[in-house]
Amino acid sequence: MTDTSPDPSTGDGNIAVHARIEGRVQGVWYRAWTVEEACKRDLTGWVRNRNDGSVEAVFCGPAKVVQSMITACHDGPTHARVDRIHEEPALEDGFATFEKRPTA
Repeated sequence: MTDTSPDPSTGDGNIAVHARIEGRVQGVWYRAWTVEEACKRDLTGWVRNRNDGSVEAVFCGPAKVVQSMITACHDGPTHARVDRIHEEPALEDGFATFEKRPTA
């Protein structure tokens, strides 16, 4: 069995991260922006609005690229205000694309 965990010292390997973004992130083009930015980075996963006013996403791909996406999420699109991002390892992976999902 081969260990495919990323090497934390180099950032190599694929990871999946579940992120919940809080702030003024709905009604400001945040989901569409996230899809655009994730696709630019060749990440897979999904993004959706939550009923509590936050946005959640799963980003899958090379560790360094996923981290660059999360860093970009702290700024978001022009009219967004991000107060906090909660991150945890995601149990999901194996997506073919990055998609926008309906509100949950």
